Amino acid sequence: MSDFARLGLAPAQLAVLEQLEYHRMTPIQAAALPPALAGRDLIAQARTGSGKTAAFALPLLARLKPRHFVVQALVLCPTRELAEQVAQEIRRLARAQENIKVLALCGGSPIRAQTDSLAHGAHVVVGTPGRLMDHLQRGSLQLDALTTLVLDEADRMLDMGFHDDIAWIAEHCPAWRQTLLFSATYPEGIAALAARFLREPEQVRLADTHAPGQIRQRFYLVEPGTQLDAAAHLLRHVRPTRALAFCNTRAQCRALAERLQAAGFEALTLHGELEQRERDEVLIRFSNGSANVLVATDVAARGLDIAELDCVLNAELSPDAEVHTHRVGRTGRADAEGVALSLVTPAQRRRVDDIARTAAIEPEWHDLAALDADAPAPLPPAMATLLILAGKRDKLRPGDVLGALTADAGFTREQIGRINVTDAVTYVAVAREIAGEALRRLGRGRIKGRSLRVRRI
Repeated sequence: MSDFARLGLAPAQLAVLEQLEYHRMTPIQAAALPPALAGRDLIAQARTGSGKTAAFALPLLARLKPRHFVVQALVLCPTRELAEQVAQEIRRLARAQENIKVLALCGGSPIRAQTDSLAHGAHVVVGTPGRLMDHLQRGSLQLDALTTLVLDEADRMLDMGFHDDIAWIAEHCPAWRQTLLFSATYPEGIAALAARFLREPEQVRLADTHAPGQIRQRFYLVEPGTQLDAAAHLLRHVRPTRALAFCNTRAQCRALAERLQAAGFEALTLHGELEQRERDEVLIRFSNGSANVLVATDVAARGLDIAELDCVLNAELSPDAEVHTHRVGRTGRADAEGVALSLVTPAQRRRVDDIARTAAIEPEWHDLAALDADAPAPLPPAMATLLILAGKRDKLRPGDVLGALTADAGFTREQIGRINVTDAVTYVAVAREIAGEALRRLGRGRIKGRSLRVRRI
């Protein structure tokens, strides 16, 4: 019998959890689900990747009235990427109930299409504060029947300047709703927000959810100005399949990505100057296995939950010990082991002492010069990405693309990776060795009876 069977959930919901291989509750689920299912307001301290989505999704789904086709649950997220991840997970968990509609409302997508979707009704809305405010001001989003408000990664929303937006949205929710607040850290702003909008909340604050030794932190002493070459040499030695490299500025991100590309890596950059379309494309290519290094600033990486990340590289040490802890916590998810590599100049040695105290670790120092100077070539990404110039507006679905590649073009299902259909275009991950042939066959063939333009990114 699974852990979830003790919670009094409906048999159909338990069956869905079993299908999704939710057998044992994570620590945050075990602590948060009983009070949340009992209807209590909740403050829960939990990092991205700890299983917190189910900790608020199951209670909000349990309170839904499927035949009442109005917005009954609202989830606020700091970024579009996290909102879409959360919406997708809620949809998976909602399979136990018929016709539950979960809608993601974020900037970067046409507001008119979202307004049309709202006009047809929705039970759960997940979105970013700015776009949710737009819909509330237009009157396209109505919250009169709301029973659950969730603030996900509340500390990041505050860091991004959303305090007033969150307050404004909360004031437009019914006073009798249940409010669930999840935050990785507990700064003063969170306490003030909770005091203002939560009613006698239950508090769940867990210790570090990584097991001792689950993430190996290695520090390398380097001379100032040598970080780019040192980072490339270190990653060529480690040969990760998927690594996230942090820099402190946009310019440093671009410089490191160029250096890694010159060293043979498929490296992408993620920073604040990217347009939403460019940001989406970068994240899709990295998450579908078409690139092996993503170079990002802390601001750009907020709200990302990237699975199977086997290495974090601090090409530049963060001046904040808590930020460093969040950086390295992105590897070693679930039961997997992770490694965090940090380049440190002599002037930054004191920062490592702060990190050691914050994370309660003994710094593990390694000599970069001891690594083999003739490191092997980087591992090539397993996948490549094809871009089809058609999307949701053209009524294209993932199944249409999969059928064109398997039934029509003759490739196996195992050779096809993630298929991301956006409003205007579709991204298809295919095994790297068949990318050229897949491009030719899709270009010569037809999808849903139409010839579509396809290119490789």
